Amino acid sequence: MTDSSIATARLGAHGPEVGVQGLGCMGMSFAYGPSDADESRATLERALELGVTLYDTADAYGAGENERFLSPFFKAHRDEVVIATKFALAIHPDDPTKRIIRNDPPYIRECIEASLKRLDVDAIDLYYMHRRDVDIPIEETVGVMAELVREGKVKHLGLSEVTATELRAAHAVHPIAAVQSEWSLFSRDIEEKVVPAAAELGVTLVPYSPLGRGFLTGSFAKAEDLTADDFRRQQPRFTGENAAANAALLDPIRTVAEAHGATPGQIALAWVQQRATVHGLPIVPIPGTRKPTRVEENAAATRIVLTEEESGLLEPIASKVAGTRYTDMTFTSAGRE
Repeated sequence: MTDSSIATARLGAHGPEVGVQGLGCMGMSFAYGPSDADESRATLERALELGVTLYDTADAYGAGENERFLSPFFKAHRDEVVIATKFALAIHPDDPTKRIIRNDPPYIRECIEASLKRLDVDAIDLYYMHRRDVDIPIEETVGVMAELVREGKVKHLGLSEVTATELRAAHAVHPIAAVQSEWSLFSRDIEEKVVPAAAELGVTLVPYSPLGRGFLTGSFAKAEDLTADDFRRQQPRFTGENAAANAALLDPIRTVAEAHGATPGQIALAWVQQRATVHGLPIVPIPGTRKPTRVEENAAATRIVLTEEESGLLEPIASKVAGTRYTDMTFTSAGRE
């Protein structure tokens, strides 16, 4: 590891060692408005130079387009990167604008073959169940995923947006390397049950949206600041009175940032990274970005250590957040715990 490289952490008890911060790649081709392909490719390369080795995508990001976009980079650096992708979000048969959740065995097998083809790889390093279909026993879903491991198509298994009970049931079928859930200064519900269960089982936490989908950086203050095709315009936390109330919560972050000569985003990320020490388990957040300068900023946050007093200033934020994460929270583990 060079002086500029980030530290490392292991995914699960027997998974690969990766940079302690990963890269969320969704926005490079999906959800966050127009993107520059050349700049995104430069971001991928710069991230790798900094020691970022876990790259996160999903078949649902742009109907496979994100996987196709990432494929050349993965092929060029196959021995240096850890590829994470997901299945479970399918197009509604009667309304192509809507998504449904599918965990049934035939669908999983259809998805893995399609992802392998789009990524143009022989095996996927970390394969996630993106969302939980409550009509399919999780033991059945993970049983099929375990078959993919035995067949050499997948190396390690992950789950996203599951409860502690679901994690335990899944882990009893096959070791789970990572659980991906939203975790940030704005979203802390997993700390009550999921995080302790993961720590007990030796499962790594992979927080998505650790920057509150960019809101914690101060890059936008309300939905109207975003382009018309940005899906954050539909999220309750960023609209109307909720947005104004939540923007006021950033003041303590700015105060701590000033003390460190850092940006608010770096403090938000440092807080997430420091949960590893607080809760006693590996944590590899996956902030998303499409700019090389931003990935440099994010990686530098892994070296910021917050004092007890600074953490205390940030502690009350989550309890004051207005609005839910999504309009339809049935696509999360909320309410099942």
